Amino acid sequence: MFAYIVRRLFLMLVTLFGISVIIFVLLRVVPGNIVDILFDAAGFVDPADKANLERELGLSQPIVIQYLHWIGGLLRGDLGYSYVSEKPALEEILPRIPITARLAGLALLFSASIGIPLGVISAVHQGSKLDYALRVVSLSGLSLPSFWLGLLVLMASVSLFGTMPIFNPNPKTWTEALAIYAVPAMAVAFRSAALTMRITRSSMLEILRQDYIRTARAKGASEASVNYHHALKNAVLPVITVIGIEAAFLIGGLIVTETVFNIPGIARFLVEALRWRDYPIVQNLVMFIAVVVVVVNFIVDMLYAAIDPRIRFGD
Repeated sequence: MFAYIVRRLFLMLVTLFGISVIIFVLLRVVPGNIVDILFDAAGFVDPADKANLERELGLSQPIVIQYLHWIGGLLRGDLGYSYVSEKPALEEILPRIPITARLAGLALLFSASIGIPLGVISAVHQGSKLDYALRVVSLSGLSLPSFWLGLLVLMASVSLFGTMPIFNPNPKTWTEALAIYAVPAMAVAFRSAALTMRITRSSMLEILRQDYIRTARAKGASEASVNYHHALKNAVLPVITVIGIEAAFLIGGLIVTETVFNIPGIARFLVEALRWRDYPIVQNLVMFIAVVVVVVNFIVDMLYAAIDPRIRFGD
């Protein structure tokens, strides 16, 4: 087990190194940088001034030197300065992380609390009208884009209440915070809940056909005990995989939702930084998202052994 954890940690470091190289190179392969954008907006280009600005920002240095400066600063906790606001990148990023984390966490909670029970109900009542209705709902959730649902929610709010939800970054109570985040979280969670429900249903149907389930019924176990204690406990591994993937996706995949609901999270901030070619912000945000993804995948692998004692990570 210890050897497996060491190998996984080493693989995580290699993955993060590869991602850092890829994002750094791709940003500089794309035509234009912030200096080009600024001078194009001004409508006048003085080659000397442009060269001076590129030198001040370090953009005139060889790409290898630029990469080493960035990685060295990253390892020291120095994320550099934003080209747009001229503030430390860490000060720009840190306040936005809790906003996206709350939204993603609430959406994941809604997804699991809705998708898993409905998936179990659909599997237990396979072939019934309820099963067909739930499958239609899940298919709708996978088909409808979250931005469209978000726009519908905003339109409905204006039509019914004469106003739309306004984001408040500093709610005074937890109920106010829940009210602020619940609507966009539900718009995002609808798709995730639909996927979780379908995976739960498929896994449950496979488990319910196993011999030990028939044995449990033959011994007089109640249907609730069979479905939730015996079947769901063994059907939950694929569901955990999906929830882990969705958790990693939600951290960086809320761009449209944050834009529609005017939420100043890291996903929306990443798009704005890309538009301005704000390299320090983009690079550090992508690395943050990459760290979240690899850590979540590692945690999911560890949960496998904790939930299912049959799984052992050998040397």
